[in-house]
Amino acid sequence: MYMYIAILCLIWGFNFVIMKLGNGVFPPGEFAALRFLVGSIVLIGLCFVKKIPIPNKSDLKWYALCGLLQTTYFNLSIQISLNYISAGLTSVLIYSMPLFLSIMAHLWIPGEQLTAKKTFGIVIGIVGIFLAMNIHFGGSIWSVLLALSSAISWALANLLFKLKLKHADTIQFTTWQMAIGAVGLLIYTLAFEKGESHWGFMSLGYVLFSGVLASALAFLLWNHILRQTEASKASTSLLFVPIVGVISGYIFLDENIGIITFAGILLVLVGIWFVNSKNSHENRVNVSREIDKAL
Repeated sequence: MYMYIAILCLIWGFNFVIMKLGNGVFPPGEFAALRFLVGSIVLIGLCFVKKIPIPNKSDLKWYALCGLLQTTYFNLSIQISLNYISAGLTSVLIYSMPLFLSIMAHLWIPGEQLTAKKTFGIVIGIVGIFLAMNIHFGGSIWSVLLALSSAISWALANLLFKLKLKHADTIQFTTWQMAIGAVGLLIYTLAFEKGESHWGFMSLGYVLFSGVLASALAFLLWNHILRQTEASKASTSLLFVPIVGVISGYIFLDENIGIITFAGILLVLVGIWFVNSKNSHENRVNVSREIDKAL
Protein backbone atom coordinates (compact mmCIF):
# COMPACT_ATOMS: atom_id res chain seq x y z
CA MET A 1 0.00 0.00 0.00
CA TYR A 2 2.82 2.43 0.83
CA MET A 3 4.32 1.79 -2.60
CA TYR A 4 1.02 2.80 -4.24
CA ILE A 5 0.88 5.98 -2.13
CA ALA A 6 4.47 6.84 -3.09
CA ILE A 7 3.77 6.34 -6.81
CA LEU A 8 0.58 8.42 -6.55
CA CYS A 9 2.34 11.31 -4.78
CA LEU A 10 5.14 11.31 -7.37
CA ILE A 11 2.70 11.38 -10.30
CA TRP A 12 0.37 14.03 -8.89
CA GLY A 13 3.28 16.09 -7.55
CA PHE A 14 5.12 16.18 -10.88
CA ASN A 15 1.82 16.93 -12.61
CA PHE A 16 1.97 20.43 -11.09
CA VAL A 17 4.86 21.06 -13.50
CA ILE A 18 2.93 19.52 -16.40
CA MET A 19 -0.20 21.57 -15.64
CA LYS A 20 1.82 24.79 -15.49
CA LEU A 21 3.45 23.99 -18.84
CA GLY A 22 0.12 22.85 -20.29
CA ASN A 23 -1.58 26.10 -19.31
CA GLY A 24 1.01 27.89 -21.42
CA VAL A 25 -0.24 26.24 -24.62
CA PHE A 26 -3.94 25.62 -23.84
CA PRO A 27 -6.69 27.61 -22.13
CA PRO A 28 -6.92 26.20 -18.55
CA GLY A 29 -10.42 24.73 -18.86
CA GLU A 30 -9.65 23.17 -22.22
CA PHE A 31 -6.50 21.55 -20.85
CA ALA A 32 -8.48 20.07 -17.95
CA ALA A 33 -11.19 18.81 -20.32
CA LEU A 34 -8.62 17.23 -22.67
CA ARG A 35 -6.85 15.64 -19.72
CA PHE A 36 -9.92 13.89 -18.36
CA LEU A 37 -11.31 13.00 -21.77
CA VAL A 38 -8.05 11.17 -22.54
CA GLY A 39 -8.13 9.52 -19.12
CA SER A 40 -11.75 8.44 -19.66
CA ILE A 41 -10.97 6.94 -23.08
CA VAL A 42 -8.07 4.95 -21.63
CA LEU A 43 -10.22 3.64 -18.78
CA ILE A 44 -13.17 2.79 -21.04
CA GLY A 45 -10.75 0.78 -23.17
CA LEU A 46 -9.52 -0.99 -20.03
CA CYS A 47 -13.12 -1.81 -19.05
CA PHE A 48 -13.71 -3.24 -22.53
CA VAL A 49 -10.59 -5.44 -22.38
CA LYS A 50 -11.38 -6.67 -18.85
CA LYS A 51 -15.10 -7.03 -19.72
CA ILE A 52 -16.17 -4.79 -16.84
CA PRO A 53 -19.89 -3.90 -17.23
CA ILE A 54 -21.40 -0.45 -17.06
CA PRO A 55 -22.70 0.62 -13.61
CA ASN A 56 -26.04 -0.55 -12.28
CA LYS A 57 -28.92 1.88 -12.72
CA SER A 58 -29.29 2.14 -8.96
CA ASP A 59 -25.70 3.40 -8.67
CA LEU A 60 -25.70 5.81 -11.60
CA LYS A 61 -26.84 8.79 -9.53
CA TRP A 62 -23.87 8.32 -7.19
CA TYR A 63 -21.45 7.97 -10.12
CA ALA A 64 -22.84 11.17 -11.64
CA LEU A 65 -22.64 13.07 -8.36
CA CYS A 66 -19.07 11.92 -7.70
CA GLY A 67 -18.06 12.83 -11.26
CA LEU A 68 -19.52 16.32 -11.00
CA LEU A 69 -17.95 16.88 -7.57
CA GLN A 70 -14.53 15.26 -8.07
CA THR A 71 -13.85 16.03 -11.73
CA THR A 72 -16.05 18.88 -13.01
CA TYR A 73 -16.50 21.26 -10.07
CA PHE A 74 -13.18 20.39 -8.43
CA ASN A 75 -11.14 21.30 -11.51
CA LEU A 76 -13.20 24.33 -12.55
CA SER A 77 -12.98 25.90 -9.11
CA ILE A 78 -9.20 25.39 -9.12
CA GLN A 79 -8.75 26.93 -12.58
CA ILE A 80 -10.91 29.97 -11.75
CA SER A 81 -9.17 30.50 -8.39
CA LEU A 82 -5.75 30.47 -10.06
CA ASN A 83 -6.74 33.61 -11.97
CA TYR A 84 -7.07 35.58 -8.71
CA ILE A 85 -4.80 34.02 -6.06
CA SER A 86 -1.36 32.44 -6.11
CA ALA A 87 -0.76 28.86 -7.17
CA GLY A 88 0.84 28.17 -3.79
CA LEU A 89 -2.16 29.32 -1.79
CA THR A 90 -4.50 27.44 -4.13
CA SER A 91 -2.50 24.24 -3.60
CA VAL A 92 -2.65 24.61 0.17
CA LEU A 93 -6.40 25.15 0.10
CA ILE A 94 -6.88 22.11 -2.18
CA TYR A 95 -4.82 19.87 0.09
CA SER A 96 -6.76 20.90 3.17
CA MET A 97 -9.05 18.12 1.85
CA PRO A 98 -7.73 15.56 4.41
CA LEU A 99 -9.05 17.72 7.25
CA PHE A 100 -12.56 17.89 5.75
CA LEU A 101 -12.60 14.20 4.80
CA SER A 102 -11.38 13.15 8.24
CA ILE A 103 -14.16 15.17 9.91
CA MET A 104 -16.76 13.70 7.52
CA ALA A 105 -15.44 10.19 8.11
CA HIS A 106 -15.56 10.76 11.88
CA LEU A 107 -19.23 11.74 11.61
CA TRP A 108 -20.52 9.24 9.06
CA ILE A 109 -18.16 6.27 8.59
CA PRO A 110 -18.26 3.67 11.40
CA GLY A 111 -14.85 2.78 12.81
CA GLU A 112 -13.06 5.87 11.44
CA GLN A 113 -13.17 8.11 14.49
CA LEU A 114 -10.91 11.17 14.47
CA THR A 115 -8.52 10.91 17.43
CA ALA A 116 -6.59 13.79 18.97
CA LYS A 117 -3.38 12.35 17.52
CA LYS A 118 -4.78 12.22 13.98
CA THR A 119 -6.16 15.75 14.29
CA PHE A 120 -2.80 17.05 15.48
CA GLY A 121 -1.04 15.32 12.58
CA ILE A 122 -3.45 16.75 9.99
CA VAL A 123 -3.10 20.31 11.36
CA ILE A 124 0.71 20.03 11.51
CA GLY A 125 0.75 18.75 7.91
CA ILE A 126 -1.38 21.62 6.60
CA VAL A 127 0.77 24.18 8.46
CA GLY A 128 3.79 22.52 6.86
CA ILE A 129 2.29 22.96 3.40
CA PHE A 130 1.74 26.67 4.09
CA LEU A 131 5.43 27.03 4.94
CA ALA A 132 6.66 24.81 2.11
CA MET A 133 4.67 26.70 -0.53
CA ASN A 134 5.92 30.05 0.90
CA ILE A 135 2.39 31.45 0.77
CA HIS A 136 1.76 35.09 0.00
CA PHE A 137 -1.83 36.12 0.69
CA GLY A 138 -3.67 38.26 -1.80
CA GLY A 139 -6.74 38.34 -3.98
CA SER A 140 -10.36 38.59 -3.00
CA ILE A 141 -11.98 36.53 -0.27
CA TRP A 142 -14.44 34.91 -2.70
CA SER A 143 -11.60 33.36 -4.71
CA VAL A 144 -10.09 31.93 -1.51
CA LEU A 145 -13.47 30.47 -0.55
CA LEU A 146 -13.87 29.07 -4.07
CA ALA A 147 -10.51 27.28 -3.84
CA LEU A 148 -11.44 25.99 -0.39
CA SER A 149 -14.73 24.71 -1.79
CA SER A 150 -12.73 22.52 -4.22
CA ALA A 151 -11.26 20.68 -1.22
CA ILE A 152 -14.73 20.22 0.28
CA SER A 153 -16.06 19.00 -3.09
CA TRP A 154 -13.25 16.44 -3.36
CA ALA A 155 -13.81 15.30 0.22
CA LEU A 156 -17.54 14.85 -0.42
CA ALA A 157 -16.85 12.70 -3.49
CA ASN A 158 -14.48 10.52 -1.47
CA LEU A 159 -17.04 10.20 1.32
CA LEU A 160 -19.74 9.14 -1.15
CA PHE A 161 -17.40 6.51 -2.57
CA LYS A 162 -16.73 5.10 0.90
CA LEU A 163 -20.42 5.15 1.90
CA LYS A 164 -22.37 4.41 -1.29
CA LEU A 165 -20.04 2.77 -3.80
CA LYS A 166 -17.55 0.70 -1.86
CA HIS A 167 -19.14 -2.39 -3.40
CA ALA A 168 -18.40 -1.13 -6.92
CA ASP A 169 -15.43 -2.30 -8.97
CA THR A 170 -12.58 0.22 -8.61
CA ILE A 171 -11.93 0.42 -12.36
CA GLN A 172 -15.66 0.75 -13.09
CA PHE A 173 -16.10 3.57 -10.58
CA THR A 174 -12.99 5.47 -11.68
CA THR A 175 -13.95 5.18 -15.35
CA TRP A 176 -17.53 6.35 -15.25
CA GLN A 177 -17.26 9.10 -12.66
CA MET A 178 -14.33 10.50 -14.67
CA ALA A 179 -16.21 10.23 -17.98
CA ILE A 180 -19.24 12.06 -16.54
CA GLY A 181 -17.00 14.74 -15.03
CA ALA A 182 -15.07 15.14 -18.30
CA VAL A 183 -18.31 15.79 -20.18
CA GLY A 184 -19.12 18.50 -17.64
CA LEU A 185 -15.71 20.11 -18.21
CA LEU A 186 -16.15 19.93 -21.98
CA ILE A 187 -19.57 21.61 -21.81
CA TYR A 188 -18.13 24.44 -19.69
CA THR A 189 -15.17 24.88 -22.06
CA LEU A 190 -17.33 25.04 -25.18
CA ALA A 191 -19.83 27.41 -23.58
CA PHE A 192 -17.67 29.86 -21.67
CA GLU A 193 -13.96 29.62 -22.40
CA LYS A 194 -12.04 31.59 -24.99
CA GLY A 195 -8.41 31.34 -26.08
CA GLU A 196 -6.13 29.68 -28.59
CA SER A 197 -4.62 26.20 -28.45
CA HIS A 198 -1.08 25.58 -29.66
CA TRP A 199 -0.66 21.95 -30.66
CA GLY A 200 2.74 20.36 -31.03
CA PHE A 201 4.86 17.43 -29.87
CA MET A 202 5.36 18.83 -26.35
CA SER A 203 1.73 19.96 -25.91
CA LEU A 204 0.57 16.47 -26.91
CA GLY A 205 2.96 15.08 -24.31
CA TYR A 206 1.44 17.31 -21.61
CA VAL A 207 -2.06 16.06 -22.45
CA LEU A 208 -0.96 12.41 -22.53
CA PHE A 209 0.93 12.59 -19.22
CA SER A 210 -1.93 14.36 -17.45
CA GLY A 211 -4.56 12.16 -19.07
CA VAL A 212 -3.00 8.70 -18.95
CA LEU A 213 -0.81 8.87 -15.84
CA ALA A 214 -2.15 11.74 -13.69
CA SER A 215 -5.82 10.96 -14.40
CA ALA A 216 -6.45 7.34 -15.43
CA LEU A 217 -3.66 5.60 -13.51
CA ALA A 218 -3.48 8.00 -10.56
CA PHE A 219 -7.21 7.96 -9.81
CA LEU A 220 -7.24 4.16 -10.07
CA LEU A 221 -4.47 4.09 -7.46
CA TRP A 222 -6.24 6.66 -5.28
CA ASN A 223 -9.59 4.85 -5.29
CA HIS A 224 -7.83 1.55 -4.54
CA ILE A 225 -5.98 3.17 -1.61
CA LEU A 226 -9.16 4.83 -0.34
CA ARG A 227 -11.03 1.52 -0.48
CA GLN A 228 -8.33 -0.32 1.50
CA THR A 229 -7.37 2.32 4.06
CA GLU A 230 -9.01 4.62 6.61
CA ALA A 231 -10.09 7.87 4.95
CA SER A 232 -8.02 10.04 7.32
CA LYS A 233 -4.84 8.03 6.79
CA ALA A 234 -5.22 7.76 3.03
CA SER A 235 -6.02 11.45 2.51
CA THR A 236 -3.32 12.74 4.86
CA SER A 237 -0.71 10.87 2.85
CA LEU A 238 -1.65 13.16 -0.05
CA LEU A 239 -0.18 16.12 1.85
CA PHE A 240 3.13 15.03 0.34
CA VAL A 241 1.83 15.72 -3.20
CA PRO A 242 2.41 19.52 -3.15
CA ILE A 243 5.82 18.90 -1.59
CA VAL A 244 6.74 16.78 -4.60
CA GLY A 245 5.35 19.64 -6.69
CA VAL A 246 7.68 22.13 -4.99
CA ILE A 247 10.70 19.89 -5.52
CA SER A 248 9.68 19.23 -9.15
CA GLY A 249 9.32 22.97 -9.74
CA TYR A 250 12.82 23.50 -8.36
CA ILE A 251 14.31 20.80 -10.62
CA PHE A 252 12.40 21.43 -13.86
CA LEU A 253 11.22 25.05 -13.66
CA ASP A 254 14.12 26.65 -11.74
CA GLU A 255 11.81 27.71 -8.90
CA ASN A 256 13.50 28.60 -5.62
CA ILE A 257 13.46 26.51 -2.43
CA GLY A 258 14.42 28.28 0.80
CA ILE A 259 14.97 27.29 4.42
CA ILE A 260 11.31 27.94 5.26
CA THR A 261 10.30 25.52 2.48
CA PHE A 262 12.52 22.79 3.94
CA ALA A 263 10.99 23.43 7.38
CA GLY A 264 7.54 23.06 5.85
CA ILE A 265 8.51 19.77 4.18
CA LEU A 266 9.71 18.46 7.54
CA LEU A 267 6.42 19.43 9.22
CA VAL A 268 4.44 17.66 6.49
CA LEU A 269 6.43 14.47 7.06
CA VAL A 270 5.90 14.75 10.83
CA GLY A 271 2.15 15.28 10.32
CA ILE A 272 1.87 12.25 8.03
CA TRP A 273 3.77 10.14 10.58
CA PHE A 274 1.40 11.21 13.40
CA VAL A 275 -1.69 10.25 11.40
CA ASN A 276 -0.38 6.92 10.12
CA SER A 277 1.54 5.66 13.15
CA LYS A 278 -0.30 3.33 15.49
CA ASN A 279 -0.81 4.27 19.11
CA SER A 280 -0.05 1.95 21.99
CA HIS A 281 -3.67 0.77 22.25
CA GLU A 282 -3.76 -0.19 18.57
CA ASN A 283 -0.46 -2.03 18.94
CA ARG A 284 -1.80 -4.00 21.93
CA VAL A 285 -4.93 -4.93 19.99
CA ASN A 286 -2.89 -6.10 16.99
CA VAL A 287 -0.52 -8.13 19.18
CA SER A 288 -3.51 -9.72 20.93
CA ARG A 289 -5.03 -10.65 17.57
CA GLU A 290 -1.77 -12.22 16.41
CA ILE A 291 -1.55 -14.25 19.64
CA ASP A 292 -5.16 -15.43 19.22
CA LYS A 293 -4.42 -16.53 15.65
CA ALA A 294 -1.33 -18.42 16.77
CA LEU A 295 -3.31 -20.24 19.45
